[in-house]
Amino acid sequence: MKRMWKNMLGIVLVAVISAGAAIGTSAYLMNKNHEDSFYTADAEYGFKQPVHLANYNTVAAENIDFTVSAEKAIHAVVHIKSTIQSKAQQGGRQYIDPFEYFFGFGNRGQSQPRQRVGFGSGVIISVDGYIITNNHVVEGADDLEVTLNDSRKYTAKLIGNDPSTDIALLKIEGTDFPTIPFGDSDKLKVGEWVLAVGNPFKLTSTVTAGIVSAKGRGVFTGSEDRNKIASYIQTDAAVNPGNSGGALVNTKGELVGINTLIYSETGNFAGYSFAVPVSIAGKVASDLKQYGTVQRAVLGVSILDVQALSEEQKEKVKVLEGAYVADFALRSSAKEAGMEAGDVITAVNDVKVKSVSALQEQVSRYRPGDKVKVIVDRKGSAKTFVVELRNMQGNTEVVKGAGDAAELLGAAFNELSPRQKQQLGISYGIEVSGVTNGKFRDAGIQKGYIIMIVNDQKVSSIEEFEKMVDKVLKGGGEDQVLFIKGISSNGRTRYYAIDLAQ
Repeated sequence: MKRMWKNMLGIVLVAVISAGAAIGTSAYLMNKNHEDSFYTADAEYGFKQPVHLANYNTVAAENIDFTVSAEKAIHAVVHIKSTIQSKAQQGGRQYIDPFEYFFGFGNRGQSQPRQRVGFGSGVIISVDGYIITNNHVVEGADDLEVTLNDSRKYTAKLIGNDPSTDIALLKIEGTDFPTIPFGDSDKLKVGEWVLAVGNPFKLTSTVTAGIVSAKGRGVFTGSEDRNKIASYIQTDAAVNPGNSGGALVNTKGELVGINTLIYSETGNFAGYSFAVPVSIAGKVASDLKQYGTVQRAVLGVSILDVQALSEEQKEKVKVLEGAYVADFALRSSAKEAGMEAGDVITAVNDVKVKSVSALQEQVSRYRPGDKVKVIVDRKGSAKTFVVELRNMQGNTEVVKGAGDAAELLGAAFNELSPRQKQQLGISYGIEVSGVTNGKFRDAGIQKGYIIMIVNDQKVSSIEEFEKMVDKVLKGGGEDQVLFIKGISSNGRTRYYAIDLAQ
């Protein structure tokens, strides 16, 4: 009996000693310096790693219910058919310009009526029929047909488009259309589940799932547009031709992006897709609805990624991330606020900026006249500036779209009749049918002038001319100039340069 108690007492003493050792070790760890107090050696591999003190409330992928999100989204994602008619169909009989014939321009004879048809997707964002899609889905289309998930078909009108963000806004007539509510793309996290909804290969109502692979991704698209906004959400959700303009939604069924690009060497999905964040797409759509064109705000700076700097420049920079200010525009609000070349922009309105694309994303959500807080690193010191954003003309006025071309230029236009083309010996052009106060009168252009070429492009219709004006206006910068070649009423060739920025 005594022996049994003796053994039990030994066991208790061992337990007490072990507990004391554990408590002592814990106290030692808690009193040790900060670097060691939250780290321990991994039992299997022996590397120093953080002690996991938090309780993780992760949800396994197999436990996530995608059905509610998919059900909400598929009814508001539409199929878009865009048709581009050939020029041979639009003007009736075609006349040959002899200069075109001998120097290799034009069609050299009658061409057969042809048309090009493309397909894509769109997202209904308003119960009264506003649809957001990609610009490349609808660009240049003469006819747009929208098919809903329940097979109803509508003819759509293009409200406006923005090549710089590849976003366009359409409108169909009707009421009580299904919609997808806007989400917050800023709150998306890398690793979060998302759904891509669209019509790949004309397969309607297709849903694929993936995770957010990266945010603020700058992707080279081959575009020469220096104002191109490229700050994409990268996912591994399968996206293929026909998905363009479709919805990227979170597991709540909220719209967080517009599917736009894929990374592929074959043209089909190869593992990565890219979407315009709704923080950009929603603002662009709002501007197109309200103004007909995007009210694009700028800081007035030329910027580079810190990682893209030369070795000499890097020696003067004390941070590893941000947008390096290389130079300023002529009328720069950032320079007036006190920023200097060599500063590195690290935050806008307390949102961290890691790259040029991230800075573009933050600034693109504001309009000219808005004031933003910009934090920069200047040789290791943080400095804060309040900058009033301007448009690309250096002011805060509303920028006019193509619909205001007649008012802006102070002119009215007519299509050329077949008889006029025959008399003049030309096959394209439009006529200035009237001139009032505006750019045309200031430049000396008179009624009866035939516009044939604008910025090295042939003008075949009034709509084509308005698109050219719109492109120049949207391009911004200091090169908002129309170089016009045409024929005056006395038959002489005349050239004009019209500065739209002044």
